[in-house]
Amino acid sequence: MFKQTILAAALVLLACTVGGTTTKGGAAVAQAAPAEKPPVYTYVSEWTVPRAMWADYKKEDEADVDAMKKGVADGTLISFGTFAVLNHQEGEPTHGSWFSATSMANLMKFLEGLRNAPGATAPVLAASKHWDYIVSGTIHNGHSGTFTNGYLRVARWPAKAGTDDPDGKIVKSTMVAVLEKLFADGALHSYNIDQETIHSEDPGTMFVVFVANGAEGLDKFNAAVDDMRKNNPAASAAYGTLIDAHGHRDTLARVNTMTNK
Repeated sequence: MFKQTILAAALVLLACTVGGTTTKGGAAVAQAAPAEKPPVYTYVSEWTVPRAMWADYKKEDEADVDAMKKGVADGTLISFGTFAVLNHQEGEPTHGSWFSATSMANLMKFLEGLRNAPGATAPVLAASKHWDYIVSGTIHNGHSGTFTNGYLRVARWPAKAGTDDPDGKIVKSTMVAVLEKLFADGALHSYNIDQETIHSEDPGTMFVVFVANGAEGLDKFNAAVDDMRKNNPAASAAYGTLIDAHGHRDTLARVNTMTNK
């Protein structure tokens, strides 16, 4: 989910919003970003599975999904999902999964259960390169239910040295406002903005994530970017002071299944 990480045109997207408003047809339209919520902690696993073993991985994936369903049912987890990467890169992840909880204690409780499950030592896992990430954030939203038509887009944005965004005002009035509107319109199943809790990337690196409601959701996102690029090019400089664009990476993946409580 994060090794090669949404928003190939995110600077364009952020150039389209400023001060909590967007413009359309020359008219300003207020878009208040949602208030921060209690933190959610997410564990992400990525695998580079040899192509000849993709069917074997799918069997292990299905077993994990059964376990994650139980985790949601008993209250340990609040969401989970599995995915297959579409923009493949040599030696980089091909598959992955995530699960989320409202505390590190519940996250670790569920993780330990998975690590002790019979399939944890399956040959396909032993033959695959592997990465894990633990991230958290207070900016997130998701529709309740189980979805099998999602497309995951993830962007990794390293922080620019010497800059700051007090209380996240720039991010909230630009990126978050855009994602919230798409979410409210039904184009997205979920979105979140995270930073690592256990750092394997540079501190301050921001992960912007959404799951689109089908491929149509991707088109709606792209259309929104195009529309906003034409009408409000003013905010890219403000957002550009926060991030190192040279370190930006994107991932697009097909979500096999996801559940939000």
